[in-house]
Amino acid sequence: MAAGELRLGPLTPEVDGAMRLVRPAAEHLASFADALQRGWSPDTLRAAVAQETLDRVRADPEDFLRLTEDPQGLGPPFALPDGTLVARLPGIVRWMWDAEGFAGSINLRWPRDLGHLPPHVLGHVGYAVVPWKRGRGYATRALSLLLPLARAQGLLFLEITTDATNLVSQRVITRNGGVLVARFDKPVAYGGAPSLRFRIDLGV
Repeated sequence: MAAGELRLGPLTPEVDGAMRLVRPAAEHLASFADALQRGWSPDTLRAAVAQETLDRVRADPEDFLRLTEDPQGLGPPFALPDGTLVARLPGIVRWMWDAEGFAGSINLRWPRDLGHLPPHVLGHVGYAVVPWKRGRGYATRALSLLLPLARAQGLLFLEITTDATNLVSQRVITRNGGVLVARFDKPVAYGGAPSLRFRIDLGV
């Protein structure tokens, strides 16, 4: 197994046997860029992020990769949808990878004190599977593989939010032990949709 990879445990029927999480590296960038060019976006709210991300990869691939592994939050400020700049949280990114290449992205971010997230951060985890590989259980398994990484950072729980109408994402969360703790409306900058907040207790 290559460094930075996590193999799946026992397979479920809906999951391709080659799927794993990888730490983004130079050898993965071509397949990642291809997904961006095909219309996939790592941001489910702003499709324009696809082109912005592709531009960053092309301009400075080393810097782009460096920011995917930032457990101390040393990267530059992060722009909110309304353009406001805020301090970047510590975080890591992992890519879903199967026999054909890039299949999606999942990220983990957390506050430096491991307490509650700031108001502008809707959850500890975000994920997005490429459209042509949905329905295979990749997001569910990717989240299950991310949980040990969250524990390793000292987190005792994860909060994950999803739109109230997104039944697929809700199943991803509940299949990983998520419990509904709140209903709320997202800030207007994030679309304002009725949403659900789930909590996954990590224990130790």
